[in-house]
Amino acid sequence: MITLPSAWNLVISTIVFVIAARYLHRYLEAQGIPKGLSRGMMVFILAYAASWGSGEMVDWVQEKIEGPQPQAVAQPSDEMTQLLKALGQAQSSAELKDPGSN
Repeated sequence: MITLPSAWNLVISTIVFVIAARYLHRYLEAQGIPKGLSRGMMVFILAYAASWGSGEMVDWVQEKIEGPQPQAVAQPSDEMTQLLKALGQAQSSAELKDPGSN
């Protein structure tokens, strides 16, 4: 199941991405690799990998500190249930009035 990242994950991974991209850009510049699409993609992919890894570490540490979070089960609200019932009744009454229109 896909879960939203924590606020700490977003903050730390963004900072790591910026630092990694800047470091990689300067490192490749010092190595004499010319600017271009390949170099830009390599910087992006490596900075993304570092950012993703740091985000996973943040989530792992947070889970170790706080324990596993219970999975929230979506419960339909009373308003939503009433709306769905009303739509179902409207649809069934429309089918009774004109059964051949479908």
